[in-house]
Amino acid sequence: MADIVRRMPWAGQEGTHNTALLMREWLVTNALGGYASGTLSGVVTRRYHGLLVAALPAPLGRVVMLSAMTEFIHLPGRDPVELEPMTQHTQASAQSHLTEFRLELGLPVWRYRIDDVVLEKRVLMPHQQNTVHVTYRVVDGPAPVGIALRPIVHFRPLETAVDQVCVAPRDYALTVREDCYVLQGGAFPPLTMKMLDARATFTVDGQPRKDVLFLLEQQRGYPAIGEHWSPGYFTLKLESGQQATLAASTDTPELIASLTPAQAHAAEIERRRHLLHIASPRAQSGMAAELVLAADQFIITPAGRVEEAARERAVGNEVRSVIAGYHWFTDWGRDTMISLEGLTLATGRLQEARAILRTFANYVRDGLIPNMFPEHGKTGLYHTADATLWFFHALHRYLQASRDRDTLRAILPKLKDIVEHHLRGTLFNIGIDPDDGLLRQGQEGYQLTWMDAKVDGWVVTPRRGKAVELNALWYNALRLLEGWLREEEGESAAQGICEHAERARRSFNQRFWCAEQGYLYDVVDGEQGNDAACRPNQLFAISLEHPILERERWQPVLDIVRKKLLTPVGLRSLSPDHPDYKSVYMGDLPTRDAAYHQGTVWGWLIGPYIDAWLKLHPQDAADVGRLLDGFEQHLGEAGMGTISEIFDAQQPHTPRGCIAQAWSVAEVLRCRVKCTEGGTAACGA
Repeated sequence: MADIVRRMPWAGQEGTHNTALLMREWLVTNALGGYASGTLSGVVTRRYHGLLVAALPAPLGRVVMLSAMTEFIHLPGRDPVELEPMTQHTQASAQSHLTEFRLELGLPVWRYRIDDVVLEKRVLMPHQQNTVHVTYRVVDGPAPVGIALRPIVHFRPLETAVDQVCVAPRDYALTVREDCYVLQGGAFPPLTMKMLDARATFTVDGQPRKDVLFLLEQQRGYPAIGEHWSPGYFTLKLESGQQATLAASTDTPELIASLTPAQAHAAEIERRRHLLHIASPRAQSGMAAELVLAADQFIITPAGRVEEAARERAVGNEVRSVIAGYHWFTDWGRDTMISLEGLTLATGRLQEARAILRTFANYVRDGLIPNMFPEHGKTGLYHTADATLWFFHALHRYLQASRDRDTLRAILPKLKDIVEHHLRGTLFNIGIDPDDGLLRQGQEGYQLTWMDAKVDGWVVTPRRGKAVELNALWYNALRLLEGWLREEEGESAAQGICEHAERARRSFNQRFWCAEQGYLYDVVDGEQGNDAACRPNQLFAISLEHPILERERWQPVLDIVRKKLLTPVGLRSLSPDHPDYKSVYMGDLPTRDAAYHQGTVWGWLIGPYIDAWLKLHPQDAADVGRLLDGFEQHLGEAGMGTISEIFDAQQPHTPRGCIAQAWSVAEVLRCRVKCTEGGTAACGA
């Protein structure tokens, strides 16, 4: 199995700094929810960028600990050369010395040339440590190369605006403990910095970095000017072939020193190769292999919920969850359940799938699983009508792959409780209408479906009433539970569930078909009556394991979705002929949220479209698989090696939102495996 390498060659020109380097971003994660990330250029453009964003126990959550590093190269006979300008202000006049950026098994590598010196930089986070290694290696050079590294900090919670001063410069305190330099500030844990592999000196030289411009924060309508602090700088010299690593961490010095940089790198490479080895054979090369590595970034052991982890370990279980997207999402129930098949089953990670399902089963309250876990909280928020129904779907896919009846038996009482709560009604007016057996939901001020944009109390797409995908999911959940009860408890236990399912099916086909338009209503019995907006939600009436829509209506639905919603990078969330359609997602928060589900393309929706198409045309796997080709190009245009959350609805379908989204990666990976020759029997087809 060949190693997976994605290259982005770059030849800089004096006085310029390519926009592509400014707009493309890299990401390295630590399986705790923490990460390191930035632009390829080195310019910080988001509040979320940092060389070390540590995932810490609640109430801290994720914290930006090491924001950036300025790097100066000292060569005989010339002025010091800055490798990467940190700010937009210095970028314009800087000469780019970058000759190549590449991902080696998903890990970022920069190569620079300065005169006759060739230098490489790598960033790595040891698995499940709040530690980052930044390694510099002189690949070639005629004389010793001097390097000066100045760490830049702005201790603050991840989502805090960049103009907020959480620790004043005078409140940072630097101490030396053996060969470690420990920076303390406010209520945050200490940041330990240590130079490894080479002799270095540290010069205490506290300096502010004022007026740092965060370009994307400015474009998104947020405070965009911040102030940073540097306690001093490291200096060292490297001969050709030598390397040095700066380790920065919130972990203990003992843990930092437990592996040398070479050992940490070798261990991470071995771990990544193992991920490829255990994945589906159809996911061990090409784009699918890159997505196996991208999928790994989302599967985490939540660092913030210490008590939960202790309880689960006490009974022999592990806690696992899924980060919905980087940089700003936490773990969300809906995203986790939609993503589970692609992230864990297509990648051969069945034990982690089991842990994720059991983790969320433990959080069932009032017949619901959590919609999300807040950044600083220990308990979930339950304002969702669909995440719980996706839980049935995810469990079904897991059982298909694992045949794990023990997990089914352990969770089955929770599943029966969920259905009972829905039948009699639960939170947020989620419940079954006794008149027709359909699922309704809605409460003023809450957004309960996946189309959940809300800003300053404004719910953009409330969809209160009977939403099409919720009823497709409800029917699917009932049919799945019916089958499990029949297998585990006998026919009599399943009979009542069967009757509820059949009633829902009859009512759905009577009430949701919009004969005038030739497709399904998006909502019936809504606040304004029946809503005939053409949206992708109707696909779930076909794509799920148990389709609720009568078969003779499948093709008209697919035809209209293909005509109005399909793009090379997913599906539009609203037809362009609708008066509320928005073609571009940009601007301040209200403007963006007004477009979030009103035309904006969502990559993950390619999954249900392909599922629905192959149900009707099972012989078309190779042809429909070509719909994924647009994502292969996308792997090199925003978040390198991963897939964005959303895209503009019009060409060129500019990527927007999160640079790495779990369900985007999961659904494209799942469908790539499914549509590969001979793959239609895999991953729930």
